[in-house]
Amino acid sequence: MAEQTQEASAFGEVLIKQPGTATSYWQPVPANGHIEVIFAPESVRMEHPIGFGTQTVPPGGYVREHAHDRNEEVIFVVSGKGRAVIDGENHPMLPGSAFFIGRNRRHMFINEGSEDIVWTWLIVPNGLEDFFRLIGRPRADGEPDPTPFPRPENVLQIERDTVFAAQPADQRKP
Repeated sequence: MAEQTQEASAFGEVLIKQPGTATSYWQPVPANGHIEVIFAPESVRMEHPIGFGTQTVPPGGYVREHAHDRNEEVIFVVSGKGRAVIDGENHPMLPGSAFFIGRNRRHMFINEGSEDIVWTWLIVPNGLEDFFRLIGRPRADGEPDPTPFPRPENVLQIERDTVFAAQPADQRKP
């Protein structure tokens, strides 16, 4: 019996999420749109904590310039089009575009298209899901998009308490 227990403990967890079952939050200006947290340590036991989900940004919305001082991030564009600015350099965001963004690399994402842009995000170690929860509003699948709402007044503290480097004094605009 001890061998079976030892063998069983060699296997990690399995969690399968179907569309519409992820935890989701509406996002404030300037991004607007919404995010979904598909996998995080709160939802499944992990040896190496990650955060993984999607972000949907409507036309004209953008994720303002920022950096992560303790995390690496991967972005994979699923649909729509826009522009990524990484350390001041422009890169097209098209379906199939993939970005690996190491620690302390300043980056922003801008929807320049006429439809929503959707990408997946993976952050290692996790923590981005906490930021999204703290600045967002709970969202149910299929509910109408709320009127754009402001970021919390303490957003800079929320950033520092989660996965963001201090704001640069010369933050770039889209």
